[in-house]
Amino acid sequence: MLMNNGPWSPEHIYQEIAGYSTTKHRVNVVEELQEFWQLKQAKGADLKNGALVIYESVPSSSPPYVCYVTLPGGSCFASYGNCPTKAEARRSAARIALMNSIFNEQPTRKITQDFIAKAVHDACSNYGTIGETPSPGVAAFRFMLESNLGKTMLEFQELMTVFQLLHWNGSLKAMRERQCSRQEVVEHYSHRPLDDDMRSQMALDWIAREQEIPGIISRELNLSERELEEARLAGKELRFPKEKKDILMLANSQVGDPYD
Repeated sequence: MLMNNGPWSPEHIYQEIAGYSTTKHRVNVVEELQEFWQLKQAKGADLKNGALVIYESVPSSSPPYVCYVTLPGGSCFASYGNCPTKAEARRSAARIALMNSIFNEQPTRKITQDFIAKAVHDACSNYGTIGETPSPGVAAFRFMLESNLGKTMLEFQELMTVFQLLHWNGSLKAMRERQCSRQEVVEHYSHRPLDDDMRSQMALDWIAREQEIPGIISRELNLSERELEEARLAGKELRFPKEKKDILMLANSQVGDPYD
C-alpha cells in the first residue's frame, strides 16, 4: 500500500530513486520497471515465473484509457487518473508499479512475525471470527504467511491472491469439510499457478450458484467492478479484485446473461 505523505510518499520515492526531476532527463518508466525486476532476479530473488512485467490495456475506443500491469510475484497495479492516450495509461501504470516495487524493498514489507500478527488482525476484522477463534479462512491465511517468512509482500502476492480467492469462492470451507488439513491445502496451492484452469474452475462454481440463486453473478460482478475501480483510483494493489472480476465475467459469459 502506498504511503500518502512524508519521506516515503510516492512522489518522493520516484524522484529520489528513479531520478525523476526537473534537472534530469525524464526516465522511461516502462524500461525502468522491467530493469528493476530483472536486477532483482539477477540478485537471487525467487521469481518462479521469471522477471517479465505484463501489461493489459482495457479495451476502449475513446479516453480515458486504463492499463493494468502485473509484476513478477503476482502484484497488479493500474494507471491512475484520466489518461488521454493508451501510451500514457501504460506509463501511468508503470509509474505506480515502480513506486510500489521500490517501496517494497523496505524492511516493513517483509513477512515477519509482527507483520503476520497485524495481517491476521486485519483479516479477522474484514472476514470475522467465531468467538475468539479466527474463521477457517483466516486460520489458513495465517498458516500460509508463516510458511513464507522472509519474503516480501510483492513476491508473495500471487500465492496470497490464490488463497483470498479460495476463501471468497468458498473453496477453503469445502476443503475443510472434506477434512483436508491446512498444511495439505497450502502445500498443494503453493505449487499451483493462478492460471486459466483455476479461473475456469472458480467460474464453474459461480455458474452452479447462479442456478440456485438467479442473478447472483450479476450482483457480485457489480460489486467487484465498483471495488476494482475504487481501488484503482486510490492507487492500491489490485490483483484480488481484478481476479474476482475476471472470474465473474467468465462465469457470466457462460450463463449467457447480458451484463450492464
